[in-house]
Amino acid sequence: MQPTRARTLVYLAFAGAVVGYFLPRIWDSLSGNIMPVPLLAALVLFVLAGALLWWTLGVRRRLSGKPGVERLDPMLAARTVALAMAASRTGALVAGFYAGVVIYFVPKVGLTPDRTRVITGSAAVLGAIALLAVALWLERICRIPEPPADDAATTGRRPQPS
Repeated sequence: MQPTRARTLVYLAFAGAVVGYFLPRIWDSLSGNIMPVPLLAALVLFVLAGALLWWTLGVRRRLSGKPGVERLDPMLAARTVALAMAASRTGALVAGFYAGVVIYFVPKVGLTPDRTRVITGSAAVLGAIALLAVALWLERICRIPEPPADDAATTGRRPQPS
């Protein structure tokens, strides 16, 4: 697996922002109602970020190598990296989506319902960014360290580029 690239996350956030900007227009034209922006979305993103942070701290402790601490199974570490990669991509996509929704509703912020949508959407963006940040940290913690330069010379293997 290749580490997550910032470019991938930017592309996902941009795609989410485009969808988030145009979906309220489509919603309004098809249903005749203003698209809701639920507070539960922001809460769920913060809960997911908190749960991933809890998992990250546990993995970090298990990878520390301190005596008396159970080591992390390599298969569980690989699954943890896959979880971190999925969470970072999800965080980027959702942050972009709600950023697009906020951008759509900002010009109408003078109206009370739209002001609430902007505040709720902004909270969802912050929750998604928190999820993204914790996921990137977890992925970084689970990286296999590069072999020292002198070991590469004695084994005949070259270190893999990051």
